[in-house]
Amino acid sequence: MTGSVTSIDVAIVGAGFAGLGMATQLARRGRESFVVLERAGAVGGTWRDNIYPGIACDIPGHLYSFSFRPPADWSAIYPGGAEIREYLEQTVRDEGLDPHIRLDCELISATWDAVAARWQLTTAGVAGPATLSARVLLLAVGRLSEPKVPAIEGLDSFPGPVVHTAQWDPDLEVTDKRVGVVGTGASAIQIVPHIAHDAAELVVFSRTPPYIVPRADRLLDAEERASLVDPATAAAHRDELLRNADNAFAQRLRHHPDITEIRGRALGHLQSQIPDPVLRAELLPDYEIGCKRILLSDDFYPALLRENVVFEPSALESVVETKARAASGRSYDLDIVVMATGFEAARPPVASRVRGRDGEVLAEHWRNGMVSYASTVVAGFPNMFVLDGPNAALGHNSAIYMIETQLDYVVGALDHMARQTVRSLEVTAAAERAYTREIDDRSAETVWLTGCGSWYVDPGSGRLTLLWPGTAVSFRERNGRFEPAPYVTRPSVTGPSVTEPSVIGPSVIELGE
Repeated sequence: MTGSVTSIDVAIVGAGFAGLGMATQLARRGRESFVVLERAGAVGGTWRDNIYPGIACDIPGHLYSFSFRPPADWSAIYPGGAEIREYLEQTVRDEGLDPHIRLDCELISATWDAVAARWQLTTAGVAGPATLSARVLLLAVGRLSEPKVPAIEGLDSFPGPVVHTAQWDPDLEVTDKRVGVVGTGASAIQIVPHIAHDAAELVVFSRTPPYIVPRADRLLDAEERASLVDPATAAAHRDELLRNADNAFAQRLRHHPDITEIRGRALGHLQSQIPDPVLRAELLPDYEIGCKRILLSDDFYPALLRENVVFEPSALESVVETKARAASGRSYDLDIVVMATGFEAARPPVASRVRGRDGEVLAEHWRNGMVSYASTVVAGFPNMFVLDGPNAALGHNSAIYMIETQLDYVVGALDHMARQTVRSLEVTAAAERAYTREIDDRSAETVWLTGCGSWYVDPGSGRLTLLWPGTAVSFRERNGRFEPAPYVTRPSVTGPSVTEPSVIGPSVIELGE
């Protein structure tokens, strides 16, 4: 393809849940030509990359799947990573997406061409460099795609393997090794019990211990699995799971009584599983529950009680040869270091590769934290949609429900562009500012801005930029339907005159609706 330009209607960047969901909708419509650009050699997104021992979903599988696909036959309440990856691979097969997907094809740059009213993309990969021209650009790179490794003095000179959980080497042998796990977040509490079982020694470095509630996972029996592949039964079950999860949003409002109940569950779980009062005190979080993600586990605390496991209640500070020194001053000899340190979520690296109208780089537009309108479009970046981006995630419910809401919005925008023969569609800066104020107002009384510091909050501006500060249902009510009012549209040569926005958008929905 070197030297040639491929012209398409929609370019999708990323082949995880969001990208494949959009591809499925476009394939079923059969109206737009499209490609999916995936930098890795397989589809699956975070479920392709995260293959560490114990990887599993922390949302029930029947809610963490597409509502518009046949119900999945999940083997357990919380399916494992391999099962979810297979679900996405099956989606590609069933929906005939293979011809549209370019694997090992990384987006290098995307630049808006105002004259052509198209996005000019350059890519690189095993097939060599290529150039694409797309009418619409859809970023579906997700929040959990760029591993984050904190700056730790001497780590780069550690003589043994240093591996991030999102870059796990299946050939890594931990048996009879001295292993350090850095972090106690969602990935750490899944991998620690498995490493503890095999390692000679395991040190768990914890800067901030999490709140943990019982997971209560189990295999689904044959009768349950048979009933849940019935579309009507699966839909009803999904709706029930959604409602139950949304009820937990009240716990993220610090003054709400429900926060006392969930705190009691977490502290009761800690009390029942950790009999040692000293260790229990070290595992007691010093922030308000719900500020960071509430984790689910039945085996993390018991793993810490093993004779070969040491819980270090401070961060890993430095490494000298094989000695790892904690902030407490204690040192440990290690053979392997496992970084369970999360992702670059608030400042996505892909933003540095996208240049919009007037040459503005998306990363610069987001220099004070991600902003958007409807959590899906960005002023100054015509014909561009961002899935699972600014304020489009949840700390208590399914990301897939949120993605589907955004898919509905994008499809509505594509339909509007087709009906009105629109060449370019761009939300106004005024609409983006108003939506940002709305988000900030919604966020002000939530636990995410009043209970602690977390990766949900932009490190520079202190704004809540990752999470939607409300329920999943309120997100759909607010952002599930495309409305043209807050957009400037530029017509095709034979189309109508330029349309200016008349109003900013729908009225604000109160928190918790």
